[in-house]
Amino acid sequence: MQSTKEATITKIIDQGKNFDGTNSLEFQKLELKINDSEESVQIINSQMPFSRWNPYSVKEQVVLQQEPETLNWLITDYVRRPALFQLGAIFALLVILIGKWWGFRSLISLIASFFVIFGMILPMIVHGWNPLLATIIGSFIIVPITFYISHGIKTKTHIAVVGTIIALVISGLLAANFMDRAKLTGFASEEAGFLSVMTQNSIDIRGLLLAGIIISLLGTLDDVAVSQSSFVQQLKEADPDMSFRELFIRATRVGQDHVSSMVNTLVLVYAGASLPLLLLFLTSNSSTLQVLNFEVIAEEIVRTLSGSVGVVLAAPITTFIATVVFTKKKNIPKEPIPRAKHKKKLAFFH
Repeated sequence: MQSTKEATITKIIDQGKNFDGTNSLEFQKLELKINDSEESVQIINSQMPFSRWNPYSVKEQVVLQQEPETLNWLITDYVRRPALFQLGAIFALLVILIGKWWGFRSLISLIASFFVIFGMILPMIVHGWNPLLATIIGSFIIVPITFYISHGIKTKTHIAVVGTIIALVISGLLAANFMDRAKLTGFASEEAGFLSVMTQNSIDIRGLLLAGIIISLLGTLDDVAVSQSSFVQQLKEADPDMSFRELFIRATRVGQDHVSSMVNTLVLVYAGASLPLLLLFLTSNSSTLQVLNFEVIAEEIVRTLSGSVGVVLAAPITTFIATVVFTKKKNIPKEPIPRAKHKKKLAFFH
């Protein structure tokens, strides 16, 4: 069994170039200290032919792996956790500074989402549950928990939860239908194939693809549904005598702007995540129609368009439900307005 350790580079003993008869290759001789002991090791880091040279610097932390036969140490990766923790701290600090109490609650809801995903959905899949069924159960837990933590137990939140679940179900059914029609197997990525081999085909990879689509929808639907429900409530507060028709039309106009911006955001997020893959195919000799036919591209198209459909439907569905509820409701509790010079906390229950 290979031993893995983390170490810090303490000294660059030597560096230069070697000529192998064909190529001039860079090399470094490094001294490193194992992080969890006082042991120091020396490693020669050499450039491979036709590969990019990435020299190491003093104080950088790396991952070492010891070969079982020779007991020599090799650098296999960087230690990335410190940078990730720093970025996470910056994100959390900004959310709390700008969002105050509501920002803190949104962080709690984010932690709750990760807890459900990593503590419930993924273990269920590992233990043989159908990925789609496990994700649906997890989503029905994530949606109310995160909505109520972030936005409070209020009428507008109840409406947003219902609207989100309806849009989620429709989007999931649409994605499942077009995955079948497009003959998507879920094996377009190397990770899917590797996972299938590791688990001896015990996990439904196709169901896993659909489960990923559903999970990716949760965040975008939250934004649209809560915003529309809140806006309907504010319109009714401003004019209690507003008719059902006028209330729905005015709220829908705002929803149209919101939907257009969210769809654009969703498409750009997926395109950005797949940029290296898109460039790979576009620089090949394949035509555009051939590229669109590749399964790995078709997966992203189904994922993007199914998610966009969910966002598009969430706005009118939530708006309609909110309009029905707030039109029939006579005494609508007004949203508290935070004041700059007062420390009065915002109401949580309505």
